[in-house]
Amino acid sequence: MSVRVRFAPSPTGQVHIGNIRTGIFDWLFARHEGGAFLVRVEDTDLERSTPEAIKALFEVMDWLGIDYDDEPLYQTSQLETHLAAATKLLAAGDAYRSAKGGAGEATVFRIPWDAEAVPGVSVVGPVELVVHPDVPVVLNHEGISYAQVSRKGKPMPQVACLAGFKDLEISDADGTVLFTLNDSIQGILAGDEAFEIPGATTFRFTRRQVAYDDIVKGRLAKPLDSMKDQVIVRSNGSPIFHLANVCDDVTQGITHIVRGDDHVENTYRHIFLFAALGATPPKYGHLPMIVNQQGKPYSKRDGDAFVGDFRAKGYLPQALFNYLTLLGWSPGDDREKMSRDEIVDAFTLDRVQHASAQMDLRKLLNLNGQYMAEIPLDEFISGCREALAEADWAMQADAAYFAQVAELMQTRTKLFTDAASWQCLFVDIPEYEAKGCRKFLQKPGVKGALEALVGALADTTFTVDTLEAAIQAVTESAGFAPGKLNQAIRVAITGCTVGAGIYETMELLGKDRSLARLQYAIGNCSDAPAQ
Repeated sequence: MSVRVRFAPSPTGQVHIGNIRTGIFDWLFARHEGGAFLVRVEDTDLERSTPEAIKALFEVMDWLGIDYDDEPLYQTSQLETHLAAATKLLAAGDAYRSAKGGAGEATVFRIPWDAEAVPGVSVVGPVELVVHPDVPVVLNHEGISYAQVSRKGKPMPQVACLAGFKDLEISDADGTVLFTLNDSIQGILAGDEAFEIPGATTFRFTRRQVAYDDIVKGRLAKPLDSMKDQVIVRSNGSPIFHLANVCDDVTQGITHIVRGDDHVENTYRHIFLFAALGATPPKYGHLPMIVNQQGKPYSKRDGDAFVGDFRAKGYLPQALFNYLTLLGWSPGDDREKMSRDEIVDAFTLDRVQHASAQMDLRKLLNLNGQYMAEIPLDEFISGCREALAEADWAMQADAAYFAQVAELMQTRTKLFTDAASWQCLFVDIPEYEAKGCRKFLQKPGVKGALEALVGALADTTFTVDTLEAAIQAVTESAGFAPGKLNQAIRVAITGCTVGAGIYETMELLGKDRSLARLQYAIGNCSDAPAQ
């Protein structure tokens, strides 16, 4: 059977990294298996699924290089299919009408009483449950309501499907059986009978569960007595996510569903819906959540959370793609920087982590720097120019000189927006960081050493080798350890404490600008403040 995987976002605004990571994993799985990667736009939220939001989704996918097979399926185009499925379920007795959710009647899918007929459902065994006698037990065609007993003896209201209570006997405190469900189940299911039973203290029933083998998480199961019947069509006639989702998976012939683990609970219900519609459920795999350092769901308050944020800050698509792939998945070795082809070749769902994946912005930034160092120089220059579009100094800069600066700084740049720090290389005299001046220029002996350096450089040709030799000679004669004067020179030349190699920087600036900056720093920044 050929693999058919779908990415089914509900575009309502900006694209969250958690959502696009799901799309990346789906895409990688499909490409590794040689199958089809399909896109379904779940756009039934008409107020929020705007054309702008849908456009943003496809722009993000295009930017990240996530291509797809076949035309995208828009969920709103499948309305007739969804409603026809609901009608079929009603006719078969697998759904019923209810006043839930509004003034009109909603359509509710019933967890089937003969649940063992559904693959994945099994008998767990007999169960005895204590219930609160002050709350009457109510049974009707919509399910069963009762109350459990809290630790403090208070009633805890519960609602569940009838199918969760096979062979149910309800007893009072004396052990007298007040009600046997099997005797009345058909009349209740048909809506002909309903019961209210006061004074009950004990439920005895046969527990059944629905289970499936999750590709990522392993065997998962849920007792039917913890499930409720599910609304599938609202009272206003619009289908609910559960029905639309399952119907569209049938329509698209989906064989595998890879999605976030917030959907695990939905999967149990969907298994029953597939069976009721006469379809075989796909195989499921649920991805771990992306969390912050505290282990809570990662959101905008923790930092950049939308793909557009990273793009605007100058992250490269290949770096973000690579990082999000490794956020919850491992190739099985210590590789972190991998080409797209390498990832596709290595990607299997059995290597997806079970635990939540922690977002590490510093790790992403460093990875982006590695990719930044490898792109062609003209592409790097273009990206920096775009990031500096509103900076007058950059727009007015000589193109040839800008290219020289970019070539020097490329391997030291992690984001295109980092190019804003290059301004110090494009002005006559840079702005000087007060902290850097205090720490490096105002140390004892530095001013005299810089004055000696100005004299030594007056007749020196500005090349990396000659600058290095001259600076080393002045450093030694001034009594500093090798290299210990370099940081002071950097601050005097650039006004800041970080940057490219000082010899390369001075060669780029040239003799006149370098000497002018040294003299300015000597006269304005190297004297310690008066006590």
